[in-house]
Amino acid sequence: MLKGFEDIKGKVCVITGGGGIIGTSLGMGLAEAGAKVAIVDFNLDRANEVAKEIREKTNAEAIGVFANVLDKSLLIESKKEINYTLGKINVLINGAGGNSPNATTKEEFVTEKSMSDLSGTLLGLDIEAFRKIFDLNFMGTVLPTMVYAEDLFEKGGCIINISSMNAFRPLTKIPAYSAAKAGINNLTEWLAVHFSKVNIRVNAIAPGFFVTDQNRFLLYDKETGVLTPRGEKILSNTPMGRFGEPDELIGTLLYLISDLSKFVTGIVIPVDGGFNSYSGV
Repeated sequence: MLKGFEDIKGKVCVITGGGGIIGTSLGMGLAEAGAKVAIVDFNLDRANEVAKEIREKTNAEAIGVFANVLDKSLLIESKKEINYTLGKINVLINGAGGNSPNATTKEEFVTEKSMSDLSGTLLGLDIEAFRKIFDLNFMGTVLPTMVYAEDLFEKGGCIINISSMNAFRPLTKIPAYSAAKAGINNLTEWLAVHFSKVNIRVNAIAPGFFVTDQNRFLLYDKETGVLTPRGEKILSNTPMGRFGEPDELIGTLLYLISDLSKFVTGIVIPVDGGFNSYSGV
């Protein structure tokens, strides 16, 4: 008989950034597969809210845990809490990340017109905002891995990083986010090799365009609620012609952490409605 996701039952799964839209959906999917879920987030109230929802809908064990993915000492404390309440960690999902208007250029291109006022180009970008977004997405994956992966050395396990379409082809306006996600792909491959002898598999999921709190301002006009020109451009280059739904990431996640993929490591799987495959023609 073909094996399914039975081996996920009872595994302790940590999701950083678990209070977000995608993290919430992934947590629910893991719980429905029988996993124990730790929702790690900087917003503890939101983490607790998500954990409560998971418990009520699935009867699985789920807790909300406070941590800042850029603060190693807080991550260490959060690991102690997870170990005490749920046990040793088996799966780490590095889901913390996102973008910000302050790290987004107003202009797609430097043109003769924009040269009279460079504030809307890279040259006018707030370097601290750039650094904050790069660190959140890249170092916010490195630091949790440094802390939580220690548990995986005993019996092996899985690390899943969240990449992006920007890692394959950088989108205009969001240089920090794009650069960080490109780094995530490289880091995923590096970690896969680094941890290969201790039975830790490291892979990544690259979502296409899913509407989240961090990118909504780029996709929809705040005043009218209709698609922005950028949002329209994205959909016109997505063969399936729509944005993704968060629960459409769950199947890929369960595959990557189950024994069905036990010889799979160091890969990045796009879940993008065909965006990465489409040339635009």
